[in-house]
Amino acid sequence: MRSEVAIVGCGRTPYSRAKAGEPVRTVDDYIAWAADLALQQAGMSKTDFDGQGLGVAHAEVAHTVNWSAAVAENLGISPQVLIRADQGGASASAMLIRAAAMIHAGIVDRVLVVGADTPLNMPSIAPGLPLSPERTRGVYWDFQGPFGVMGASAQFALVLQRYQHEHKLTSEQMGKVAVNARYHASMHEGAIYRKPFTLQEYLDSRLLTDPIRLLDCVPIVNGGLAYIVTSAKTARTLTDKPVYLRGFGEVNNYYRGPRALPDITYTGFTQAAPQAMAMAGVKHRDIQFLQPYDDYPFIAIMTIEDHGFCQKGEGGRFVDEHDLHFDGDFPMSTDGGQLSGGQPGGAIGGFMPLVESVSQLRGEAGARQVRDAGLGISCGFGGIPYGRPGRSCISLVLGREP
Repeated sequence: MRSEVAIVGCGRTPYSRAKAGEPVRTVDDYIAWAADLALQQAGMSKTDFDGQGLGVAHAEVAHTVNWSAAVAENLGISPQVLIRADQGGASASAMLIRAAAMIHAGIVDRVLVVGADTPLNMPSIAPGLPLSPERTRGVYWDFQGPFGVMGASAQFALVLQRYQHEHKLTSEQMGKVAVNARYHASMHEGAIYRKPFTLQEYLDSRLLTDPIRLLDCVPIVNGGLAYIVTSAKTARTLTDKPVYLRGFGEVNNYYRGPRALPDITYTGFTQAAPQAMAMAGVKHRDIQFLQPYDDYPFIAIMTIEDHGFCQKGEGGRFVDEHDLHFDGDFPMSTDGGQLSGGQPGGAIGGFMPLVESVSQLRGEAGARQVRDAGLGISCGFGGIPYGRPGRSCISLVLGREP
């Protein structure tokens, strides 16, 4: 399905930290806002999606059993097909693949994909810790919650400790990733945190759950994002800047080695990335930027490794040896990522690498524009399974040319 579909419009609302005096907006408000921005960029109307497709990402605040249909109702459109994704930070990427399959099959010609969340508006037992159903049932509560593993940072700290036991990775190397994200965020008016910080300030930030520091963590925000994907034929009638889906790979519930004791220093990108690059017909030397799902710096480093840009265990050295800035030799997280841009709920942050990739390939990234950007990789990474990193791993190769 190489280059059979293209993204023709994206929308990203301003984010909110729900501070006193800020407007209180619902998840429906953010979905409508993001959809409208995407429609404006594509030069389309919501009526263009009657009889077509609508994709809706899971939101923590939305606990209705027919959420995607309710979103269609709220938007005032009558789609033929509803696509729903609940793969956390992989949801946006997953829906692009599903939409591409629907378009390839001739079922629809276009799909509007939306996602928003307002986690800071939810009842909370502690600031920034929403009462998510995931933390009250299932393997989390059976095997981790009773022992004090309260949230993602504690879960990922265990993975990071194992990684550092098996491979060399220093705080300074992780800090370079965080500092780079904030540098790019300083040039992105939509980022929630824009004041740069130094490597020493990163190292001085307090430990939250050893070895994860405060500046390793994403700021939770309220917000929404959207994109529109159409057949390549339709895309060329709508814009002179279509962004083609050149290739994709996906794996869910990945294990490396025996299931009873897997090697948790590997992610599913070890399978998804080669699939995506083979479909796209590209090599590592062709890739001009990487937009990882950067909920923690070490996850971004593991993503570099598992995409094959270096060997396992050499990600830290790779970061040392390369310039990650937008004008460097390995541009990464060029919108500030989630680390400084903000994470709008556990699922919606995965829209950010995709939207930023589209902005770069359309040449609309402003001060942080990668020169002559024509080909890049966007990553989806979602869920925290018991004893492993990432339930869903998706790699997308996107290009300016088909």
